[in-house]
This record gives sequence, C-alpha cells and structure tokens, in this order.
Amino acid sequence: QVQVVESGGGLVQAGGSLRLSCAASPGTFSRYTRAWFRQAPGKNREFVAAIKWSGDSTYYADSVKGRFAISRDGAGNTVYLQMNTLKPDDTAVYYCAMPSFPYTDYLGGSPSLWHYWGQGTQVTVSS
Repeated sequence: QVQVVESGGGLVQAGGSLRLSCAASPGTFSRYTRAWFRQAPGKNREFVAAIKWSGDSTYYADSVKGRFAISRDGAGNTVYLQMNTLKPDDTAVYYCAMPSFPYTDYLGGSPSLWHYWGQGTQVTVSS
C-alpha cells in the first residue's frame, strides 16, 4: 500500500522560512506528479503548489507565488516545498498528494482529483 509522508512542519515567526518534504513508499515514485495542499481550521483544503512528474513544470496558487517554491531531489523521489516570507495566514496543515498513476500530468487544484494523501504536517506562523 502506498504511503505518503510529509515532514518539516513547525512553528515559525512571520517572515521566517520552512522547508517541507514529501516522500512516498514503498518503491520509487519519481514518475508521479506531486502536489501540496493546505487546510486551515474551519476552511476547505486548498491547492498550494504542484510539480509535474518530469520536473519541468511547476504550478502555484496565487497566494504563494513568489514566496513558495516546489522542487524535487535529483532522483525525483522526494519533493520539497520551500516556504519563505511566511505569514500568519499560511498557518495550516500541509498535505502532499499524488495521482493514482505515474506519468499523470497536473490534475488541477481540486483535492478530489488527487488519490494518495499523506497525514499532513502542521505549519504555524506566529505574528
């Protein structure tokens, strides 16, 4: 059974930075498009960023453009979300998601289109 695991969350002051990681097991998932979503208390889960399985295309929500960057390691197995200039509004549980199959292009920002999900990692930004 596929397991998706996020790490790297924590408490940071406004203006600070964090880097989240997303790994999947068992096996190799370098050919899977990955996405980051987040969910704040009382709000719907929302799209944050995605990177195509080939690594040559990235996608961002308007709210994080210019502040967040999605990338992956050389082998393509681990995906990162570098978050800079964090704001209190960025406080949420951040989730990593993958589609059902490899070689699937970016699915869009609706959570229902993504199949595999991690348990999430909490990011708290204090003012």
